[in-house]
Amino acid sequence: MEKNNPKIVLSSLWTVLIINMILADIYSIYIELNKFEKVGLPGDAKTIMLIMAFVTNIPIMMIFFSRYLGYKVNRWLNICVGIFTIVYIWAGMSTYPHYIAVASIETILALIIIGIAWNWKNNE
Repeated sequence: MEKNNPKIVLSSLWTVLIINMILADIYSIYIELNKFEKVGLPGDAKTIMLIMAFVTNIPIMMIFFSRYLGYKVNRWLNICVGIFTIVYIWAGMSTYPHYIAVASIETILALIIIGIAWNWKNNE
């Protein structure tokens, strides 16, 4: 019965999505750090990283919110944050092959999240 609970399914999908985001970032950071060893980090890099830390926490918080928020807010938050996450993924686009592959997987996961939330009927 638990596996059919939209809250658990959505929370699990957000978990998989964020793990993929972290994976892509780790690979990208490794590549970028090798570049910056020679020229140094740009001055605005710390500010950009701070902003990215906040933005990346939005899908991380969805792991919790998907399980504990009520139906109406939960449903719409999953739809809106799912759309936001797709925009975020592709706005930060990198041309590295690993990024394109992982971003594609993340997009599919976000579309599944949006679809589940869109079709979710209130059983509470």
